[in-house]
Amino acid sequence: MTETKDLVIKIDSISVKYESKTVLENINWEVKKGQMAAIIGPNGGGKSTLLKSLVGIVHPFSGKILMFDKSPEKARPMVSYLPQTEEIDWQFPISVLDVVIQGRLVHKKVWQRSTKLDREKAYEALVSVGIEDLASKQIATLSGGQKQRTFLARAIAQEASLIILDEPATGLDALAQHELLELFIKLRNQGRTLVITTHDLNCLAENFDVVLALDQKVVMQGCPHEVLKSDILTRLFSKHFPTISSSGEVTIHEH
Repeated sequence: MTETKDLVIKIDSISVKYESKTVLENINWEVKKGQMAAIIGPNGGGKSTLLKSLVGIVHPFSGKILMFDKSPEKARPMVSYLPQTEEIDWQFPISVLDVVIQGRLVHKKVWQRSTKLDREKAYEALVSVGIEDLASKQIATLSGGQKQRTFLARAIAQEASLIILDEPATGLDALAQHELLELFIKLRNQGRTLVITTHDLNCLAENFDVVLALDQKVVMQGCPHEVLKSDILTRLFSKHFPTISSSGEVTIHEH
């Protein structure tokens, strides 16, 4: 049994419904401090719903979620969440630096404004992800990889202990995906915990600590080599399923 003080996330038998349709059923999962955790599964399998449950956007009708031994709502200042890119209004007229400063506001009262210290912390965060030269740029003008770096900088400025990302590599080219993964590893090495949904299985075996295979129910959970097996992937992805070799290469098969 994992010590409670070592747990960042403890999900105990949660189920979630949208209207009359159950989208998550009896989910149990734990993530420890400093882990990089992946959630994999088919489209419609409940991955995004699970993340939204973690940050209090969606409320389970049964079961319980603890984050840092608190409810999701009370733990929110310690958590940074980046939804899928299509859920973000990229045309909103705001600069990169101002996006990052938003991370500082979760620790303030509604009437409190950002300070010089907040701007300094935000700029330091931009430096840490390598895009300080973009501080004055409008967010809409950035590439996909630069947008993801901006939101990681916001999480750093927030001093978030847990960073949750929903399909952050979608639409990125191979180089941008690799650079993003390096940033994830850097953040983990700093002691942060990351939970990431992904369709890219190539990077899981070597870089992630734990994997949750999800298709409305928990299909399997454990270290990557326990989860990324043909029978598990077949159950997740049906006819078109990937297998992973000992070298980490993924191949798509017909079943």
